[in-house]
Amino acid sequence: MMMDLSAQMMQATVQLEQPLGDGTRTVGTGFLITETTADGKPHTILVTANHVFDKMPGANARVGYRIANADGSWSYSPQSLKIRDGQGHALWTHHPTRDVAAIAIIAPEAFAKAAIPEDYLAADDTFTKYAVGAGDQMMTLGFPRGLAANSAGFPILRAGRVASYPIAPAKIFPTFLLDFSVFPGNSGGPVFMSGPSRHAVNDAGQGGQDVEFIAGLLTQQVELNSERLDIGIVTNARFIRETIALIRDPGAPVTEVAANEGAISGAKAASAEEAARPE
Repeated sequence: MMMDLSAQMMQATVQLEQPLGDGTRTVGTGFLITETTADGKPHTILVTANHVFDKMPGANARVGYRIANADGSWSYSPQSLKIRDGQGHALWTHHPTRDVAAIAIIAPEAFAKAAIPEDYLAADDTFTKYAVGAGDQMMTLGFPRGLAANSAGFPILRAGRVASYPIAPAKIFPTFLLDFSVFPGNSGGPVFMSGPSRHAVNDAGQGGQDVEFIAGLLTQQVELNSERLDIGIVTNARFIRETIALIRDPGAPVTEVAANEGAISGAKAASAEEAARPE
């Protein structure tokens, strides 16, 4: 039985923030993945865009955990996460060529249970297997301009259609476009598919097969002449897998991306900036 990935991603996605000391804060989005170590124990990994952590100057970030209360209400309970040592060196792992970061964390028990299994990250053949491509709808979670869906701190769900072709293989097209409005604070949010694919067929040859997987994470937006075009740039989940592998083994192999890198013609890619927001 497939999990309700939309609901599970809501649980696993968190706001990342750091006060800047002047009454403002910088904000991004992250989500939790669970992987199994060689000794068989679960390991909780926080994934985000590398520039989210990189643009936080302090040693500690705040992770926006939420606590379920006995009466059915929720409380927002951010906790500190050390992201730099005493010398200012980064404690997270980042992909050498893509805007992806990951860090092993000790999360509250409820959040550790809500983390998404690593197997839900799209594999090299996922897009081809389910015939995913231009026009298919995907969802993304984030905290646009630092806003949450409610006082409990849950992320805001948005949806958009795949706006580029082709989107695979990742070594040639490491990113793809998603047609939705991108705002500061969305960077690092998961992009996933949950529901019927327009083209995939099941074992009985019937169309509209339900698929659930994390396609990647939002890392940039498209701009032309400093104008936002309401198009997000998604980095393929392959590079999330590789970044998590680098935590286990810093010498793990990574993908050599082709020269064109799925570049946008006539426009530029710009980070979905985590602009300073009032505390």
